[in-house]
Amino acid sequence: MFSIRTDLAVEAKEFYEQENKEKISGVEVEESSDEDIKITSVKIVNSTGEKMMNKPIGTYVTIDIPKFTCYDGESMDKLSIAFGKTLRKMIKLEDDMTALVVGLGNWNVTPDALGPKVVSKLMITRHLKQLVPDKIDERIRPVCAIAPGVLGITGIETSEIIKGVVNKIKPNLVICIDALASRKMDRVNSTIQIGNTGISPGSGIGNRRMEISEKTLKVPVIAVGIPTVVDAATMASDTIDMVLDSMIKQTKSGGEFYNMLKSIDKNEKFTMIREVLEPYGANLMVTPKEVDMVMNSISRIVAGGINIALQPKLNLDEINKFLN
Repeated sequence: MFSIRTDLAVEAKEFYEQENKEKISGVEVEESSDEDIKITSVKIVNSTGEKMMNKPIGTYVTIDIPKFTCYDGESMDKLSIAFGKTLRKMIKLEDDMTALVVGLGNWNVTPDALGPKVVSKLMITRHLKQLVPDKIDERIRPVCAIAPGVLGITGIETSEIIKGVVNKIKPNLVICIDALASRKMDRVNSTIQIGNTGISPGSGIGNRRMEISEKTLKVPVIAVGIPTVVDAATMASDTIDMVLDSMIKQTKSGGEFYNMLKSIDKNEKFTMIREVLEPYGANLMVTPKEVDMVMNSISRIVAGGINIALQPKLNLDEINKFLN
């Protein structure tokens, strides 16, 4: 059977309801806004919702990023503040507690480099709190970060590296940042998802690794991600659906050609898609051509929001002064 690849809970819900023509039991949805920024909270509350959504019980918050230019620092700061306020609500830390931020992904592959790029822009303070406690502002929380790379580079499962670091430094919270996969091109580089159930790196592109969660690390884990790619098979499937719908509308009802179009099922469509993508191993992902420039901008937005959430007693200007 053809499987739609997406890491976004809001898309999984939309796709299920579209296919089954019914609401999902065990899933609660709440929508709100921060000025012109739409925020959608999807809560999976029981095993029924967990099974239908194919995601663990928990909360998944989606922030829709309005269009902005990569040179508009004011708009990016506005997005960082909105993201930071949303993330802060999911963080339960005392002032002196330590947070570990993990930038997942391959820094050699631009669409997968979100995590390492975010880590490079974070306000890192744990070493300063330890080495020069008298010279650092007492309002600052200890924060540390790593970008552990991927299995193909290190030969080590990412979760094993993170678990080793967690066991050594004993943080009170882990925040993982990763590039995700979407089923809609218009969500690519324009949606932030925050979840409190951890993450399975590579799951969106069919390369699922060992999960990083409170279950495996014994520490609360918050996952932050932005979809940077779309599965080519998903795009092909949606395109074929649009063509078929258009042809059906323009064809006389009850005719032979009309009946043939109506009779095409998903298995036949998937067989055709698989044949076309066979030379690429049926694992082709698509990303916008300007992804390198966009990645620099969205990594700044995400890093700014994490800095704001982890340093609630500082404003954005104070954070930026620290970084500069």
